[in-house]
Amino acid sequence: MPGLYLAALLVSIAGMALIDRRFRLFFWRDPIAATIVTVIGVGLFVVWDLVGISHGIFVRGQGAIATGALLAPELPIEEPVFLVLLVMCIMIAFTGSARMLAYVRRRRGP
Repeated sequence: MPGLYLAALLVSIAGMALIDRRFRLFFWRDPIAATIVTVIGVGLFVVWDLVGISHGIFVRGQGAIATGALLAPELPIEEPVFLVLLVMCIMIAFTGSARMLAYVRRRRGP
């Protein structure tokens, strides 16, 4: 079923956005900073992917659930969408962990 992987990525991004909205951890805390971090993070990972592709390290796998659309040779359209999800997961986990750690420290006292 072509496109299933892309759909799953988009549903996952929506789920992370709901968590973010509920706890105001990343985009709902500071949308401008979150956008900058996401664009830079995705950009760096895409460059990393392109370097890996140029050296023959990364190759596109064949799958019935992928769209088959490519942005560049060996770079499927799903890759930047996955990278957005990756950055969101990392930043929501980081900011959530920092908030939890601050809460624990406040509860313990000086």
